[in-house]
Amino acid sequence: MFGFLLRKLPAVILVAFVSSIIAFTLPRLAPGDPAITVAGSDATQEQLEAVREELGLNQPMPVQYIHWLTGALQSDFGQSYVMRRPVSTVIADRLESTLELAGLATIIMIVVGLGLGVLAGTERTPWGRAVLDVATTILLATPPFLTGLILILIFGIAFQLLPVSGEVNLSKDPVMGFKFLILPAIALALPQSAMIARLLQTTMNSTRGEDFVDLAKAKGVPRGRIVRKHVLRNSLGPAIVAIGLRIGDLLAGAIIIEAIFARNGLGALAIYAVQSRDYYVLQALILGAVIVAVLIQLLSEILIAALDPRIRLEG
Repeated sequence: MFGFLLRKLPAVILVAFVSSIIAFTLPRLAPGDPAITVAGSDATQEQLEAVREELGLNQPMPVQYIHWLTGALQSDFGQSYVMRRPVSTVIADRLESTLELAGLATIIMIVVGLGLGVLAGTERTPWGRAVLDVATTILLATPPFLTGLILILIFGIAFQLLPVSGEVNLSKDPVMGFKFLILPAIALALPQSAMIARLLQTTMNSTRGEDFVDLAKAKGVPRGRIVRKHVLRNSLGPAIVAIGLRIGDLLAGAIIIEAIFARNGLGALAIYAVQSRDYYVLQALILGAVIVAVLIQLLSEILIAALDPRIRLEG
């Protein structure tokens, strides 16, 4: 396993380096000038130049990048242009809200996705397969924001069972925090869970035609044991990879969901940073999102390698 990780390390470092360049460059491609945001639209040219010098925006781009990257490697992502606070502090204030949302959404996605996938992959009656296919198709075709609006209409307005706006930290009030959290988490998770279910169903159907499954049937192995020990176990690899990829999509979708449910997380911070041209905040958010996605993908590959020793030998 150590050799497997060692082979993956150069790729992880390369992706992190390229991501840092992208994170630095993307905010600067957007129209607008942070100096105007800081100094005001009625500022004189001399005032704007003074602000650019103070913020380091008058330096060559490579110099700005090296300065930022050097600080980032020491966990210093600079100071927010607009909020005048360290970026790490600004992000830390919003991180708990997004972690709660992404964490619960991930649990729902895995449970629903694997559950639906196993049901669809083992269902033998035509009507049962048809019902499950329709369910996953609807979930796949419904984007998170529309799912969120439907949940708000049903559980927030029609039946008034759950709150639909704002948040309460789970650490302060777990029960009330969960009530505020459950609807956005479901809206975020359902489309992703449908992708996992569809992939697992397809993989199980394909695995069922393998020779080792036919051999197990010929030996008289009970159907339930065949499904658990042979079909499901050999079908989990692609589903685990998909879970890793879908978590990245969850983080991206959280921006829209947080706006719909008025949650004050990293998604709301990202929107504010874009509107105010706050480069340092945007750079830290983009870099952090990419690195988290890479680490999750690496973790999924480690889990697959643990399930299938052949991957350790080939990888």
